[in-house]
Amino acid sequence: MQDFTQRLFSELQNALPGTEALPKAQLQAALESAVRRMDLVSRADFDAQAAVLARTRARLEALEKQVAQLEGNIDPSQGTR
Repeated sequence: MQDFTQRLFSELQNALPGTEALPKAQLQAALESAVRRMDLVSRADFDAQAAVLARTRARLEALEKQVAQLEGNIDPSQGTR
């Protein structure tokens, strides 16, 4: 977050003349507060959930294939009860 704050501060100084007077500590605190309110997740948490989703999707596809094979093995002449 500190790196992001520093980059933003530099960009502000380049884009807006007279921003040298902006207090860096207050800018960082405001940014951190805004990010906390955004309800963001870390990259590690996102990657972990993406891996869980990939495993779940693979398992679902395997189960769908298994059901299709089982349905193919049903003899329609026996009828249902």
